[in-house]
Amino acid sequence: MSNSTHSNDLGSPPEGEYCVIIEPNRSWIRLPWRDLLHYRDLWFLLVRRDFVSKYKQTILGPLWFIIQPVMMTLMFTVVFGRIAKIPTDGLPRMLFYLCGMLAWSYFAQCIQGTSTIFVTNANLFGKVYFPRLIVPLAVVSSNLIAFGIQLATFIAFWIYFKFFTEAGLHFGLTSYLFALPFLLLQTAAIGLGVGLWMSSLTAKYRDFAHLTGFLTQIWMYGTPVVYPLSQVPEKWRWLVSINPMTGIVETYRYAFLGAGTVEPRYLIISAVATVFLLISGVLLFSRTERTFIDTV
Repeated sequence: MSNSTHSNDLGSPPEGEYCVIIEPNRSWIRLPWRDLLHYRDLWFLLVRRDFVSKYKQTILGPLWFIIQPVMMTLMFTVVFGRIAKIPTDGLPRMLFYLCGMLAWSYFAQCIQGTSTIFVTNANLFGKVYFPRLIVPLAVVSSNLIAFGIQLATFIAFWIYFKFFTEAGLHFGLTSYLFALPFLLLQTAAIGLGVGLWMSSLTAKYRDFAHLTGFLTQIWMYGTPVVYPLSQVPEKWRWLVSINPMTGIVETYRYAFLGAGTVEPRYLIISAVATVFLLISGVLLFSRTERTFIDTV
């Protein structure tokens, strides 16, 4: 590998040799999109590392992706269904909660995985150059594997309730199912944007490392995961609709179960909030990576 500068006096590198030019990033807006493509092999390697490292020394391994949402669903069924008696729009409680958790779990995993990027990868970032944005993108990508396993679990329960119980007469798939890839992409964008915000703040203020889990839990109860949006009083519904995950969770339910409050205004609010969180998160992350090594 040969070194090169922008000076014409040194000329171009000899034919056949690879040249890398590393420049300081002086702008918030300039992002290394081309470098992300050049380092795609590293991206795939980090995806594999993130997935394997989670369950490498566990007995059940990826089965935890099934056990966790099912156990949470059973708890919701007892606490919010049997004790609190919160309605579920006439849907089987297991399917209602599983569908809500399907959308929420991927979002929460993206936040948890990206919120401490600078702290957990400080040694790696300080030794070698590569576009730092690859690391959070790899986390978001690796979580798609868990989403796929949880989706298969939900489909298994859906088939059981649809074809082997009387409740199957009261729900079914809708054409909104074709929007699932876009909903998944939007969920990833929100999780990435919020995670980049938390990661940038954690690099300077370690308090946010302790607040991330707490804030995520509060956010869940502000999202119609354990209750339908139809049960929120009309005068407070605008407040819940500001949450970008509200429209996503309700659309998931309408797509798979045919029940849910899906209104264009909620989807527009969710889309605008998604764009804002993603762009502002990437810009803040880009700025923080220039000086974080001095504070971490």
